[in-house]
Amino acid sequence: MNIIIGLVITAGCIIGSFMAMGGHLEVLFQPFEFVIIGGAGLGGFIMANPMKVVKDTGKAIGEAFKQSVPKERDYLDVLGVLYSLMRDLRTKSRNEIEAHIDNPEESSIFQVAPSVLKNKDLTAFICDYVRLIIIGNARSHEIEALMDEEMNTMLYDKMKPYHSVTSMGDSFPAIGIVAAVLGVIKAMAHINEPPEVLGHLIGSALVGTFLGILLSYSVCNPIVAQIKGVRTKQHRLYVVVKQTLLAYMNGSVPQVALEYGRKTISSYERPSIDAVEQEMMNPGGENKAA
Repeated sequence: MNIIIGLVITAGCIIGSFMAMGGHLEVLFQPFEFVIIGGAGLGGFIMANPMKVVKDTGKAIGEAFKQSVPKERDYLDVLGVLYSLMRDLRTKSRNEIEAHIDNPEESSIFQVAPSVLKNKDLTAFICDYVRLIIIGNARSHEIEALMDEEMNTMLYDKMKPYHSVTSMGDSFPAIGIVAAVLGVIKAMAHINEPPEVLGHLIGSALVGTFLGILLSYSVCNPIVAQIKGVRTKQHRLYVVVKQTLLAYMNGSVPQVALEYGRKTISSYERPSIDAVEQEMMNPGGENKAA
């Protein structure tokens, strides 16, 4: 929603000011300039990226428009799953724990946290490291190093759309110059025309430079900033899991280990300690009520 509001404000101010200065709106309507700039940018984007990144970029742009970031309920679901697993690690047999992590879709622990179960990568991350805890041979600093390596790899992959759209946006001003040069070439072919006609053609050519700069700085840059922000916040869920499980491995009781994870959440989305305690007593309470 913020992106749409920003685009409306940007377009309104630019077009409105242009008209207020006495500019003629029809001069700005140059569809083939859009085709040149947009087509060249999109073509370069496809050439520079594998199809998986192209598809993920579409997904990332959709997430940016929808602001698909974890909410308080998502963090409570993660903390609730971790608490239940850590509690069972202390009180139940290895076979009972393995039943949960080998088939999380059928696990009563994961079923009360649909937002976790829906996130296949996060579910696999939790199950993999709980399995390592069950094995019992790995030390906490070794697990931490392994977690960091995996999380860095995951974040690198999640940020590929950010880097690819940034590169495309950076190319738009130069492509706008290409469009402007093509417009000037067209104008030069009519050099014998009256000044009114020639002036219109040159003005149309300069629209290419205008569009290239506008698309780069007023469209692409805000969108890539949103992509980075959304993907970074989504990655925060893994940090919560990491800090919680490491605290448990270092000897903290489940209630205290959860606090290590809770403190890594941004204050804007961080659930209160009372909400976490309620989640421990009634995991997925809101989901059950729904």
